[in-house]
Amino acid sequence: MPEQATIERARKDKREGKAPSTQAGEFIREEMRHIREGKHGARSARQAIAIGLSEARRAGVKLPPPKPSTTSERTRRSAQRAYEAGQGPRKPVSRRRSRATLRALRREGTQAASPESLSRQTKLSSRRRSTAQRRASARRAARTRSQRLRGDAALRSR
Repeated sequence: MPEQATIERARKDKREGKAPSTQAGEFIREEMRHIREGKHGARSARQAIAIGLSEARRAGVKLPPPKPSTTSERTRRSAQRAYEAGQGPRKPVSRRRSRATLRALRREGTQAASPESLSRQTKLSSRRRSTAQRRASARRAARTRSQRLRGDAALRSR
């Protein structure tokens, strides 16, 4: 269950008109903190990110489900339901399954949230995108960046 502060930060992002992926970033950040604190681990940075995205979908962030062939069909369907329902009623996970998942994650290492592995993952996903896609993404980000920050950036570039 995500912390109330995380949900509030995601809602603030939504009010500011930021993209669902930006809203989901708050949940990913929380997941990374959990791993660094030793609450649980993850096998890879990609798994840690996936956990954060799943939490975001469950909390009502309108994130589309993962693309086919990137995850199992069962996971895709679950994400699809979360996407369609928003924050609607969902079948609670049994206590037994919940504990099993947490125990499995506790056995994993904390290296997945290290700056090195996050950097590696970021570069990998960036390389998969074309220059045009990266540029469009940067422009979208600039549109929702606060006026004050944009002014500061303009002054720095002189």
